Amino acid sequence: MMNRMIRMTLILFSIFIIAGCGEASQEDVIEDLEENLTELESYQTKATMEMFTGETTQKYQIDLAYQMDNYYRVFMHNQEDEEGSQIILKNDEGVFVLTPALNKSFRFQSDWPANASQPYLYHSLVSDILNDEEAEFAVMDEYYVFTTKTNYHQNQTLPTQEIYFHQKTLTPYLVKIYDPDHNVIVEVTFEPFELDVEFEDEFFEVDANLTSSIFSLPVSSLEEQATQTELSIQYPKETFASELVDTSEFDLEDGSRVVLTYQGEHDFTIVQEVKTTEMVAFRQPELSIGSPVHIGTTVGAITEHSLSWSENGIDYYLASESLTEDEMIQVAQSLAVEIEK
Repeated sequence: MMNRMIRMTLILFSIFIIAGCGEASQEDVIEDLEENLTELESYQTKATMEMFTGETTQKYQIDLAYQMDNYYRVFMHNQEDEEGSQIILKNDEGVFVLTPALNKSFRFQSDWPANASQPYLYHSLVSDILNDEEAEFAVMDEYYVFTTKTNYHQNQTLPTQEIYFHQKTLTPYLVKIYDPDHNVIVEVTFEPFELDVEFEDEFFEVDANLTSSIFSLPVSSLEEQATQTELSIQYPKETFASELVDTSEFDLEDGSRVVLTYQGEHDFTIVQEVKTTEMVAFRQPELSIGSPVHIGTTVGAITEHSLSWSENGIDYYLASESLTEDEMIQVAQSLAVEIEK
């Protein structure tokens, strides 16, 4: 405990020295941010992430926890989709996406979160700054503001971001991610960080999080999920000049499946499936090929030629040899029920 107090005192002392010597330089702040991450043992905070897509706004409440040695727990809750709450978990066993309300859990062989920008993670934001030699810097009221390139391999439509850090603590306050026309598409607002948190022994373990009380749903809600058999077909609004050439519907022993085939400039197939499964308290995580990726209000798995995810009780799978990863995400995010065909 004494070592922690001394370490935090030294970090704060270095910040006060900068403040006392006049306006901080970009190099000074970057050096202190890097030192912060080197010394940081753990933190816990909450954040609100808003995604402005078209005429709709999707809003997440996020609980964030980090422990040294690369342990992460990100609880994502969408108020409009009580059953869609998820946890992204990283521990010694790998990376997991847990959705107990849908009776699903997946394990990834992935280097998440280092493989791409994560606008709600402190380490990722600082990494984006360190990796951008052309990052811009400004001092604004109580904040240091960096403008940097993003690192979204699957989404090239969000090239830049602004990151606001509290001057006193060097923890993030606000992140704005822009499209090429400088419209804000994603905005993340952080609450104050609680540093040097001591977590319970099972806090970052899969079993404990799958049965966590934060996922508790009314029995009626679980029964509705378990008895769902009807599938409302979702059609993509974004097809990249390809047209629907075939719709195949199949009855399964425990549900139904629809396969949509598109051909044109980019051939691709979309599979939509609903299964009636009995809810169980725990199921071993399925190994998923690919990396975690955000798709609308959920987290899916993406590879070079495929994209899979679950939302509102429906399993989706998109496959294409010609669509890029970015284009597959755009197709997936554009899915909607057609009133008339």
